Amino acid sequence: MSRRILIVDDVATNRIVMKVRLSEAHYDVIQARDGASALLAARRERPDLILMDMALPDMEATDLCRALKSHPETAEIPLIVVAGARSADAKMRALEAGADEFLSKPLDEMILLARVRNLLRARETAEELALRNGTHRALGFAEAAEPFVPPGRVALIAADPRTGLTWRAGLSPLLSETLATINRAEALAAHADQPGADVFVIDSRLAPEGAGLRLVSELRAHSATRHAAVLVVVPEAARETAAMALDLGANDLVVGPVDAQELAIRIRSQLRRKHQADRLRATVEDGLRLAVTDPLTGLFNRRYALPHLARIAERAAETGRGYAVMLLDLDRFKQVNDRFGHAAGDAVLVEVARRLQDNLRPVDLVARIGGEEFMVALPETGFEQACAAAERLRTAVGAQSVAVPGDVGRIAVTISVGVAFGGDQPVAEGDAETEINALMAQADRALYAAKASGRNTVEISRTAA
Repeated sequence: MSRRILIVDDVATNRIVMKVRLSEAHYDVIQARDGASALLAARRERPDLILMDMALPDMEATDLCRALKSHPETAEIPLIVVAGARSADAKMRALEAGADEFLSKPLDEMILLARVRNLLRARETAEELALRNGTHRALGFAEAAEPFVPPGRVALIAADPRTGLTWRAGLSPLLSETLATINRAEALAAHADQPGADVFVIDSRLAPEGAGLRLVSELRAHSATRHAAVLVVVPEAARETAAMALDLGANDLVVGPVDAQELAIRIRSQLRRKHQADRLRATVEDGLRLAVTDPLTGLFNRRYALPHLARIAERAAETGRGYAVMLLDLDRFKQVNDRFGHAAGDAVLVEVARRLQDNLRPVDLVARIGGEEFMVALPETGFEQACAAAERLRTAVGAQSVAVPGDVGRIAVTISVGVAFGGDQPVAEGDAETEINALMAQADRALYAAKASGRNTVEISRTAA
């Protein structure tokens, strides 16, 4: 599904030019000409990102940023402020008001689109946290209290020792976090079982050429640092380096020469987001595990899956973005247990669960809801995406036989898949359960059709076809 972006500018020509740029990148664009209409549109349309001009006819962008951040329905929307001229003072005021980025005209399309992609990825984390928390409350669990958060750890990796010391001296009066100047090797020497840096500030000019960007990629691939926030400092003219850094996984950019106050604001913002993401992982991994997970496969069970699906249906009703549900069943699984024993059957279930998880997005839900039956929920997913995902899962399970314990060796395994779609009709308050029950019935009929047509196939609900 296309992400929705709200453009706020009182000049119609500016809105049209920006809409063309973003539409060509496959974003759904809505428009507003002033701050008041932008506030209404933000609460009504729930855009995924807002791009606003600094000078609006009825208010300054900083006032609009504060109004959006103060309302619970719009507080998590990423904000980009665009100014007609370079101004360090305007940039600081926008960032302090809650803007995620400040860009000056003329806009560089490469940087703009890279920043939009980057902020939308961050938005997905916030959405997933809200979705998970809503599901936990629906299950009757109290929302976890805000944990004590100790001062963060910030690692500064500069191109030369003097630059690193300058950064540290400028940040020390502005941050309570622990600051350390380290080199590339020390950044990569972190261990998963030891506390590492929460934020890395990396100079893109690290030697040899390209080492700064490689370090971004290496930190994302390293289990001990993949969840840390990464800020990259780039020279003003290095547009391709800036765009590549964002696409490689950097959370934010700072254009050199570094202003300590701006860098401190951006570090604090990234620390807040990291703590939020850490909460998400802790919530999933901790208190609910025994109550809502299947002890064999580690997947969520039916008790979790159905309330979570109801939350997806409610969100689809709010945003107008559809979703898909799959029911997957192992073909002739009873024969595996009868011929090779339950230990072999358990090994097959565990491996199938792993393959399903490995071939889905982090936001997707996969659950074991019966003996050999699984459910997959795909939020914000259209017809073609869901069909492709179903075929990908079917292929991933059947492409390679499963190794089982004992003298059995390997067993060939296939699945049949039924797919149904929801979200194309408004859902009345309290009717999400009715919708998901109907949707599960549609997916079940499609699964039955897949079994009847010879197994190892994907069938789409007739209602969706």
